[in-house]
Amino acid sequence: MSGATRRFARHYLEMAAAMLVGMAALGATSALVVDLPDRTAIRITEMALWMTVPMVAWMRKRGHAWRACGEMAAAMLLPAAGALALLASGALTDAGALLMLEHMLMFPAMLVAMMLRPVEYAGHDGSDAPVAT
Repeated sequence: MSGATRRFARHYLEMAAAMLVGMAALGATSALVVDLPDRTAIRITEMALWMTVPMVAWMRKRGHAWRACGEMAAAMLLPAAGALALLASGALTDAGALLMLEHMLMFPAMLVAMMLRPVEYAGHDGSDAPVAT
């Protein structure tokens, strides 16, 4: 395995770990939120944001420009938008199924975003300072 491939794979795993940190924070704070009768849309949105924010923060720490961070955030938020659309249309209303679908699609969406710019993700070794663009 080449050095670039190792860096790409390591970067993917680091971003997945940042997402999991966000999920843990969501779990810890969800008990503090008022329990509404049907919080499905709120839970879908919470998961997307709690997983995206730490990932973008990690990307900035690793030296990625705001453009790459925005692209990755979009890749993370699109599955949530799809889950919300399914909920709103009534096509799928089971909260657990919607959250699982959202979560399962986030990882391949992240990989697709990374594969569209392989040099961006294989070239950052963590020693770069964040760029201002």
